[in-house]
Amino acid sequence: MSYRTLLVHLDDSAHSDARVEFALELAERYDAHLIGLYVVCQDMFGPLFKGRDRVRFAIVEAQARQRCERAQARFLAAGQRAGRALEWRAPAGPAVEAATLHARHADLVIVGQHNPDDPASYIARHFPDDVLMACGRPVIVMPYAGHVRSFADNVLIAWDGSREAARALADALPLLRHARFVTVTVVSRPHGKDQQQGIDVAAFLQRHGIEASFATLPRLAGVSTGKMLLDRLSDLHVNLLVMGAYGHRRIEERVLGGVTRTMLETMTVPVLMSH
Repeated sequence: MSYRTLLVHLDDSAHSDARVEFALELAERYDAHLIGLYVVCQDMFGPLFKGRDRVRFAIVEAQARQRCERAQARFLAAGQRAGRALEWRAPAGPAVEAATLHARHADLVIVGQHNPDDPASYIARHFPDDVLMACGRPVIVMPYAGHVRSFADNVLIAWDGSREAARALADALPLLRHARFVTVTVVSRPHGKDQQQGIDVAAFLQRHGIEASFATLPRLAGVSTGKMLLDRLSDLHVNLLVMGAYGHRRIEERVLGGVTRTMLETMTVPVLMSH
């Protein structure tokens, strides 16, 4: 298995260009085709706004086209500097549905964490969450804070024996083969067989030519699993977390699992998630 097609989400936010540079480095590593998917917030084009002020709507629409053209020019210029041919897409329609559909045609999807201090990073309510949970592809979510100076040479796998964790582990294999350090971490449960799970996952990885260590973290009263994993990332200087993503729809609201929500809101390193 390898990543032959990468898709990176582009928008007008401050970190969009950084995602492109990151995606270009991955495309170079795997000799992959890279697609830039430009999807931005569509709320400004609502029918109520159109009907009340058509002149203003026309101005806003023209400004949106200009932003799209500038984003396309930056994307293609970045590809030219890197010596790679790129594909640009700017689909119409609702943001989540458009992004989800195009993500399903890729081996790996790259999106950005929502930055509450950057209005341009808002695409739709729970945009990264909904794309992750609906696209059926592995998604790397990039943190908005800080800079990714190194990536996936020190990897932590959060393992709980679930279907989602198994899917994420398999989806991450191409990255794990390039890693210098891989650690399988299980947050222990009372009377659980967590150490054996870590041994089994390490043995699975070894048969793929990947050397991995394993560790169990004793659950601490009053400390969430998400917080324990964040502390572990810092202690080990990890630069990629691999984990399953959990959630379901409750009518129109996306309800995420506690660890998934914690990571999407407070991640400090890139996170590869699969659902």
